[in-house]
Amino acid sequence: MDEGLQDYKEQQKSINNFFPRFPNKPNFKGKNILEFGCGRGAFSLNLANEEPKNIVAIDTNPNYINFAKKNLNTNFHQHKNKINFLYQNINDWQTDLKFDYIITKEVFEHTLDLPKVLNSMYKLLNKNGLVLAGFGPLYNFFNGDHGYTRAILPWFHLLLPNKFLIYNANRNRENKIKSIEQLGLNTYSLKKYREIFNNSEFEIIYFKTNCTSNKLAIPFKILSKIKFLEEYCTFNIFIVLKKK
Repeated sequence: MDEGLQDYKEQQKSINNFFPRFPNKPNFKGKNILEFGCGRGAFSLNLANEEPKNIVAIDTNPNYINFAKKNLNTNFHQHKNKINFLYQNINDWQTDLKFDYIITKEVFEHTLDLPKVLNSMYKLLNKNGLVLAGFGPLYNFFNGDHGYTRAILPWFHLLLPNKFLIYNANRNRENKIKSIEQLGLNTYSLKKYREIFNNSEFEIIYFKTNCTSNKLAIPFKILSKIKFLEEYCTFNIFIVLKKK
C-alpha cells in the first residue's frame, strides 16, 4: 500500500476517538474552522460533514498538503468549495481570516515553539473563539519519543544521553540531525505544557490528562495520581482554550 494512503487511513481510524474525550462536541454548523496540522486531511474531510461554513486546513509538510488536495479533488468533490488545504506556517501567515474554532489533533507534541503558536492562534480567532486540542504521547511517557530515537525499551529515551540518541537516530538517515527537536519532538514535560497554557492569553476552560477508554491504560492512570510518577505516567492532554 502507498505510504501516503496508509498514513491517511490510520488518521481516519482515530477520528472518532477525538471529540468524546471533551465535555461535549461543538455545533460546527455555519462556523469557520481552522485545522492546525492537518496532515493528509482526513480530519477536515470528516468535519466537512458537520455543515461548517468554511474549513481551512494548514500544515508545514508540502507532501501532506499535496496528498490532501489530490484526495479532495478526486474523492470528495462535494466538499471542494468548503475546504481549503494550505501549505502554511501559522506564525508567518498573513491573512484577514478569522475563525470560530481551531482544531488540532496530535500536533502540539510536535510543535517546537508552542507559546508563539498559541499567540498566533489567539489572533486568528473571533471573540470567544475556542481551541480544541488533543495530543500525545508526551515526551516523558514510556514511548514519548514516538520511536524516532530508536531507543527501543520503555523510557530509555529519557535514560540514555541525547548524544547517543542522536547518533542512534542518524543511523541509516540520509538527512542527519543534531538535536532531538530536529526529529519533530519538542520534548516538553507535562509541567512545561501547564506552564505554557497558564501563561498564554487564553482562558483554560477544560484540561484533562490520560483521556482514553483503553483498559490497558488503567495502570498508567492510577500511577499518574502519585505525584513523583505523574510526569512519566501521563500520556496525553486534552484541552479547550477560549479567547477572552
